[in-house]
Amino acid sequence: MRSKKNFDYGKGKYYFTIKSSPNNITIHRKEKEAAQRTFLHYLAMGKDIEWHGMWDGKKFIENSQPAANQTV
Repeated sequence: MRSKKNFDYGKGKYYFTIKSSPNNITIHRKEKEAAQRTFLHYLAMGKDIEWHGMWDGKKFIENSQPAANQTV
């Protein structure tokens, strides 16, 4: 049985998920630069991660994954 998320997404925040066993960890940041920097840090550590983008209240926007060679 799939577990239910116990939080609501915050409007205007950037989200990404670290895929791990047994639970996935969803992380958010208020600023895009901070979210990209943290995302790239986990990527450099070799973590399996998924970029979601900014939550606008109904769907994720700005959801193109930051590139590893991108300067933040």
